[in-house]
Amino acid sequence: MPTRKSGPRKKAGISIVGAGRLGTSLAISLRAQGYPLEALVTRTPESARRTAPLFDLPTAVLTAKQLAQLPASQIIILATPDDQLAEVSKRLARVASFKDRKPTVLHTSGALASTVLAPLARIGWHTGSLHPLLSVSDLNSATRKLAGAFWCVEGDRVAVQQARAIVRELKGHSFSVDAGKKPLYHAAAVMASGNVVALFDVAVEMLARSGLRRKQARQVLLPLLESTVGNLSRSETAAALTGTFSRGDLRTVLRHLEALSGKSLAEARELYRLLGGRSLRLAEKKGLDPRTSKSIRRALR
Repeated sequence: MPTRKSGPRKKAGISIVGAGRLGTSLAISLRAQGYPLEALVTRTPESARRTAPLFDLPTAVLTAKQLAQLPASQIIILATPDDQLAEVSKRLARVASFKDRKPTVLHTSGALASTVLAPLARIGWHTGSLHPLLSVSDLNSATRKLAGAFWCVEGDRVAVQQARAIVRELKGHSFSVDAGKKPLYHAAAVMASGNVVALFDVAVEMLARSGLRRKQARQVLLPLLESTVGNLSRSETAAALTGTFSRGDLRTVLRHLEALSGKSLAEARELYRLLGGRSLRLAEKKGLDPRTSKSIRRALR
């Protein structure tokens, strides 16, 4: 007797609470991968009106005050600001439609662990976190960047399984850190993203003081930054280091410090000194002469 071929497995229904850039781009991406998007919860009626045209029925676009009307989805993703997660989890625990269901709830915070969802874990729901390691500056680029992104997942066994399945569907890559280390993990992400933007802004200011317009300064610095990212993609950090500290060029360091000696550039000088010390450690790994390194370090102090 011929075996009956089973059709594609039906994917779990999803609701997303939080319709900012990440929540909305997740909703669009997951729906494109065949997940039934059952509801999207926005903060205000105004944001609901703006978001509704992006989705067709049967997706329900609700406001935060309508959380009690959330359908009994198998997976709920909380893409709200961090300081709202505890309150949202308390309110979710009281939603009547989930009385006989034990859904999986995943929040998207990078700094908080799944323990913030303790009110839901106590009533038997599966809880975890699902954080994309990427910079989300606008909706269009976010939806593109989600494909192939790295995601940090943690939580109970079922929640982690669900989170990893979602990441696979989005053609991403998942990894885990200890729940107690989430703040350190997130600080590292800020260091490699937000703080790089701040450092770039300092460099733009320095060029502006050299006589360039800020727009022009950005244009000439961006290819340099892109070439550095290219080096990092191919090599370890020490091998990717180039320039003054890599060469052990003491005279150039002294000229830089002199150029940064004005009161208006005190912040840039302090950053130069601090990061210069780290660059020296990388240069030493590449074989920089210890005496040269010591002389430069003394100049930085």
